[in-house]
Amino acid sequence: MARFGHGKISKSRNKLIKSKKKEGITKYLKKFEIGEKVVIKIDSSSQNYPHPRYHGLIGEVSNTQGKAYIVDIIVGNKQKHIISVPEHLKKHSTTNK
Repeated sequence: MARFGHGKISKSRNKLIKSKKKEGITKYLKKFEIGEKVVIKIDSSSQNYPHPRYHGLIGEVSNTQGKAYIVDIIVGNKQKHIISVPEHLKKHSTTNK
């Protein structure tokens, strides 16, 4: 019997599923300002995505690195810097209720 692998995308099948309606080119052309709040949403059709552990976390854009953005997030008591391209980021919308 074969053993399960423990790679980067193991046990993340539901996080990486994407519907056919979500295709398009606008996700590659998104621009973010420094200091803007973003949500890390992994797009499975594009490679070089952040680790699935950070999927759904909210962070702040701190800098750019080429075409990618450096996002600062807090995990536990540590601040982490995630480098991600725009197709894996989404603007965070805050609603006041």
